[in-house]
Amino acid sequence: MNWHDAIADIEDLEDAEFDAPLIAQFEAAATGRDPRPIRFSTPTFKEYESSELSGCNKNSFPAFSITAAACGLNCDHCQKKILEPMIPATNPAMLEQKVRQLIDSQALNGFLLSGGSNKRNEINYSRYLPVVERLKSDYPDLKIAVHSALMQEQQAKAMESAGVDTVMMDVIGAEATIRQVYKLDRPVADFETTLAALCSTSMEVTPHIVIGLHYGQILGEANALDIVSRYPVTALVLVVIMPFYSKPGTFVTPSTSDVGRIFLEARERLPDKQVLLGCARPPGMHKRVTDAYAIMAGLDGIAFPADGAVSVAHTIGRPFEQAHSCCSIKLGSEFKAPLGRSCAA
Repeated sequence: MNWHDAIADIEDLEDAEFDAPLIAQFEAAATGRDPRPIRFSTPTFKEYESSELSGCNKNSFPAFSITAAACGLNCDHCQKKILEPMIPATNPAMLEQKVRQLIDSQALNGFLLSGGSNKRNEINYSRYLPVVERLKSDYPDLKIAVHSALMQEQQAKAMESAGVDTVMMDVIGAEATIRQVYKLDRPVADFETTLAALCSTSMEVTPHIVIGLHYGQILGEANALDIVSRYPVTALVLVVIMPFYSKPGTFVTPSTSDVGRIFLEARERLPDKQVLLGCARPPGMHKRVTDAYAIMAGLDGIAFPADGAVSVAHTIGRPFEQAHSCCSIKLGSEFKAPLGRSCAA
């Protein structure tokens, strides 16, 4: 039985509309290669439960924002709403106090440090790095991920010296998107410069590409993949634009087929790197189909998998694990915990 017919029997996907020729491409690309294991990440950024997996009731991998809900850019695609669920840490002492409290009370595994950027898409983390250094000195196993925004090599080296484990940044491949969506007067080259600076360090580097960032259209994604493919990144994280966050009427939702084709292109362009589907993507049946395509395309991980995802992995013979940390951290062949293990692990 081919993949298209096999997934039609999955109860959670019985109302889904799939692109049969695209699934045939996924199946053909997988022919002759060993099934790649896939990691289902359920970090504690938000509450999570599906028909197949449970989240973790411990705050084991939270996200902190050093600007609370403030951002100087206020880009059209998110309007600062992505920052709202994060824990405010608007000064270094606040960050250190909250992290140490969570280590004592919630068996903290690690955390994401983020924040809103200034009008040049930069985030000044310099005064927080001594806190990072102290935390890493006291708790060497604590995993710290940072969303960098744009920066130079000097700032990247400072993060490395402080002990940051994983650093993330968005790679945008179209200058029209930078100008119109981000309202930012910087060229694509500045995003590549940042990626090069981060890759000059020993940190794990996990760039992100937002599919449909140009108001839901596919525009700069291929160029962004070109840029990422030129550097020794640890992994690539793909996310899908969510019109829910944007100004009404400004964004459309990319078709699942367009999203799936980018998954396949990313897998082919980065055959030896981890390619992950991150937290952000449209909800509902769109998410179920998107996640099924990610599994069939051979992506290595999915954050907050939709109903039916585990069944798709079973159906096409991909082994899977669950982890309660950010999808961008603890990468590689070793996974955080076997499926079914307690979230306290």
